[in-house]
Amino acid sequence: TPLAFLHRMITTTSLEAKPLKFAHSRLSSLLRTLQVPNLDDFNALCDVADFASLVATYSEGLPRFAIIMEPTIAGGPNPGIQLACLDSSLAIAPLFKRFGSVVITSGTLSPLDLYPKLLQFEPCILESFNMSTFRPCIHPLVITRGSDQLPVSTKFQDRGDMGVVRNYGTMMVELCRTIPDGIVAFFTSYSYMESIISEWDGMGIMRQLTKTKLVFIETKDVVETTLALENFRRACDSGRGAVFLSVARGKVSEGINFDRHYGRAVIMFGVPFQYTLSHILRARLEYLQTQYQIREQDFLNFDALRQASQCVGRVIRSKIDYGLMIFADTRYNRHDKRTKLPKWILQFLGDGQLNLSTDTAIGQVKHFLRIMAQPVDQNSLKEVLLTVEEVESMLRCDNNDAPLPIAAAES
Repeated sequence: TPLAFLHRMITTTSLEAKPLKFAHSRLSSLLRTLQVPNLDDFNALCDVADFASLVATYSEGLPRFAIIMEPTIAGGPNPGIQLACLDSSLAIAPLFKRFGSVVITSGTLSPLDLYPKLLQFEPCILESFNMSTFRPCIHPLVITRGSDQLPVSTKFQDRGDMGVVRNYGTMMVELCRTIPDGIVAFFTSYSYMESIISEWDGMGIMRQLTKTKLVFIETKDVVETTLALENFRRACDSGRGAVFLSVARGKVSEGINFDRHYGRAVIMFGVPFQYTLSHILRARLEYLQTQYQIREQDFLNFDALRQASQCVGRVIRSKIDYGLMIFADTRYNRHDKRTKLPKWILQFLGDGQLNLSTDTAIGQVKHFLRIMAQPVDQNSLKEVLLTVEEVESMLRCDNNDAPLPIAAAES
């Protein structure tokens, strides 16, 4: 805990706790006063000062932070100390204190009932909305079996199975042959993506992929990934088509949109659970169980399905956009997993789209793309969009203190 760490540090170094609270602000003030030309040279020192300030500030009361000491950090050769926040309500508490009304809205707030526990507030209104659309522009598919009827999954005991690897590769090849323009595929981790690409290369699957689309891969290097994204877009613009292999919780899954022809399909290989042996995750799970009575499996499922929704949501960004959302893992067929997906995805997920083999899914993909290739019905489109006059009318009602309905949707 920060208190135990601070006590040991004070005993060893004879430092006082109170000045440590201001270490970061005083260092920042000093660097500004000295007009240091290159502040990047002092990033490491600023990190140490920031660490000291946080430890001293949150050392009393309920231990909402944990100090994790590990022999290696991020696979590097050096040991490290990490200060991990265990209580996410700390970040939003100042907003609740300052404002009387707070609206939290997002396309991936699902399931809703867990957020009040995590953020420690009592909601006045808790509602999930469907997407307002003039056509079925999203087509989710749950693929549980390959063409040979062998179950596919990234569960630890299955991910090394050559049958699963081959079926995932065959699935990717068939989808790339069927779907035009851009495809984005998400894997559960960098290590799994690297291993499966290596196996695909040995099986000749990568060679088959490059016959239909150019292949780009996300790396941990930001510059390399940015360059790969630029070339991916150029390939889609030229009509060549491309597939982007990326990682859930990576850069691409968080802030990059694949609208229009850049993303006609998103494939989610596996369920993106966190690494359960992580010391930081173990500390947080213990904290949530002790303080808020949130069970370990409930949080892990909630977090994984939220990340999956974040990934597949890259494909649809406007009313006239359309795309396929392919969940390739047997676990998505389970009721307790798929019901945690947002309502705007579930509204398009029928029984006929569950528990599919690769061959059956390809048939549905072709049918969906044939429907979406038809011209957009402009009259139907206008029915789901507000006119300028309707917006002005709503504003006038609001100024007259009349109740104003508010709804939020993904697109």
